[in-house]
Amino acid sequence: MAKVFCIANQKGGVGKTTTTVNLAAGLARVNQRVLVVDLDPQGNATMGSGVDKRAMPMSVYDVLLESAGIAEAKCSADGAGYDILGANRELAGAEVELVQLERRNERLRTALAAVDADYDFVLIDCPPSLSLLTLNGLCSAHGVIVPMQCEYFALEGLSDLVNTIKQVHANLNRDLQIIGLLRVMFDPRITLQQQVSEQLQQHFGDKVFSTVIPRNVRLAEAPSYGQPGVVFDPSSKGAQAYVEFARELVKRMGSLGKPAKAGAAL
Repeated sequence: MAKVFCIANQKGGVGKTTTTVNLAAGLARVNQRVLVVDLDPQGNATMGSGVDKRAMPMSVYDVLLESAGIAEAKCSADGAGYDILGANRELAGAEVELVQLERRNERLRTALAAVDADYDFVLIDCPPSLSLLTLNGLCSAHGVIVPMQCEYFALEGLSDLVNTIKQVHANLNRDLQIIGLLRVMFDPRITLQQQVSEQLQQHFGDKVFSTVIPRNVRLAEAPSYGQPGVVFDPSSKGAQAYVEFARELVKRMGSLGKPAKAGAAL
């Protein structure tokens, strides 16, 4: 059974897409079968996986409207070892069309059920807003991984996200839980970041992943080459950190018990 995780944060610019594609490549490095679902109409995870979003014959748009299945619409990420269900501008129109359809929140979950046996992990890259697309992701997922910078405004955004997850857990998806918080773009030279990191560990305990992703220029350069940083420069500190995070996630999933109530630890 595939473990389905949303990479989500309602604050923009916190590294959701970078985390999605690099975690996927890292999981592939440790012999996991991975599918990435790009739910952002900008299609950044698609392009960052080496797939031309303008040339795809089918996309997640077709899957949500049930004119195609995931097995038909997926692509292979260029040299990264995982599959991707890509997105493009068509997806922006899907929200308008979904409003009038039945089961509008559950269409992605239904599609993923058909390929459940083909993957160990499904990673869903969500847009930075609570929309029908994000709801489809949250209704499909077993858990949420929250990438966040160690800054004051990020703490405020975390509070909003936890409330959203609680609402989805109560009304739409009883399996949903917060898997953990991932500290990204971390610079140990900045005192404020060290202080916020310590506060996160004190308040949220084992909900904070022990792996920390450093601020790294090679991770920032990789998308312009259509590759995750783990593929673009495997020896860089950022790439090595994401592979280590992949190992930590696999280990944590192996020891994960019955899902806790969403937001209970937060």
